[in-house]
Amino acid sequence: MAARPAFVTGGALVALAALCWVWLWQAPMPMPASSGGLHTPHYFAVTYVMWSVMMVGMMTPSVAPTVTLFERVNRHGAPATATARTAAFAGGYLLAWLGFSLLATVLQIALIDAGWSDAMGVSARPVLTAGLLLAIGIYQWLPAKRACLAHCRSPAAFLVAAHRPGVAGALQMGLRHGLYCIGCCWGLMLLLFVGGVMNLLWVAAIAALVLAEKLLPHGDLLRRLAGIAAVLAAIAVLCAQRA
Repeated sequence: MAARPAFVTGGALVALAALCWVWLWQAPMPMPASSGGLHTPHYFAVTYVMWSVMMVGMMTPSVAPTVTLFERVNRHGAPATATARTAAFAGGYLLAWLGFSLLATVLQIALIDAGWSDAMGVSARPVLTAGLLLAIGIYQWLPAKRACLAHCRSPAAFLVAAHRPGVAGALQMGLRHGLYCIGCCWGLMLLLFVGGVMNLLWVAAIAALVLAEKLLPHGDLLRRLAGIAAVLAAIAVLCAQRA
């Protein structure tokens, strides 16, 4: 019986991620021309919804083990409030990514407005593409990335050290965990402007890389290899531009 709540929680997270991916598959890419213009509230809103759904779909699979672990811990310690606390923890985590989606929306509109990105959210200039790849590659090797990834790879230690009582405490814990995950993954999310914000194969590849970094035994090695690959890709873009 103890495994049943965790199974239900895991199933709910899988269903949430699946719904997000179905939405992304069915929904068209928001376009300024069909939304009344680049700087209209409608375009901002539909772009923000797109980013929000995309972030939830990409990040829910990687946080699912942490949420189910949180569920099991609470089921033993405070069974009466376990479900509410688990929902609050997951909600706080996703709230952090909704905040990131707001920043990503502003960045996308700014890049399109400046002519550095096309209406599909893809880098329109090799220097931007190379710059993004170089920045991502360097960040993959920085101590901040390593520390945030270590946090995401050791959820049990976090749940013990950051424990807060009550539903509000669980929300705070989830938000804090989400901020660490943003610190770990924000660079990889910038790859969306390289391969296409709504290129679902590209989105799935980035989501798989995030999942592998966090969950595979050699995820930290993968972090470094991905950084090297990004730097080499940046060099290749610059060399192609000069040729």
